Amino acid sequence: MEAKIIPSSTSFNVLSLLFTFLLCISSSNVQTSSAAITTTTTPSITYTNYLKTACNSTTYPQLCLKSLSSYTSTIKTNELKLCSTALTVALKASSNTSKLVKSLSKIRGLSKTEAAIIRDCIEEIGNSIDEIKQSVKVLRSLTGSDRELQIDNLKTWVSGAITDQTTCTDGFDGNNVNYAVKRAITKSIVNVARLTSNALTFINNLSY
Repeated sequence: MEAKIIPSSTSFNVLSLLFTFLLCISSSNVQTSSAAITTTTTPSITYTNYLKTACNSTTYPQLCLKSLSSYTSTIKTNELKLCSTALTVALKASSNTSKLVKSLSKIRGLSKTEAAIIRDCIEEIGNSIDEIKQSVKVLRSLTGSDRELQIDNLKTWVSGAITDQTTCTDGFDGNNVNYAVKRAITKSIVNVARLTSNALTFINNLSY
């Protein structure tokens, strides 16, 4: 007859304690992992939500999110960094537009009127680039003593940049300009003007 092995109370207690110990370790690891995930993702979510809220105040919120979403870790929740980043993005777009218009000015077969309009456009874009550069420079050194005056200057310069950008395309109105050239320049200018407009909204929201 086969003998039955009955575990002693001591063995049972050891097994019970071991099981409880392993369960605690597992639970602790899950909590630690969850805490790590929360710690890593919370700032990112906070920055993204901040940008979404800020963009919703602009005239072109979708363009705002698309152009600035890759800069959330730079912007974080800082209103000055939001303004300077938005202006920097507008500045890059303006530079690309300037290159585009300059290349289109070299197309053969343009009439004197078309060539003159494009030259004026290049000049207007150049002016807007200078104004945006000046604005970025001021934002990076915004001081408390002259903050109100500097913010007012920022608004003036960025508004002037938008005016210069739209003046570029105004020259096409009422003139017989090559359709492909007109369309390419207009499309690029509209994008730049909208980016700059969004940046102006952020500047208008700056606290004195």
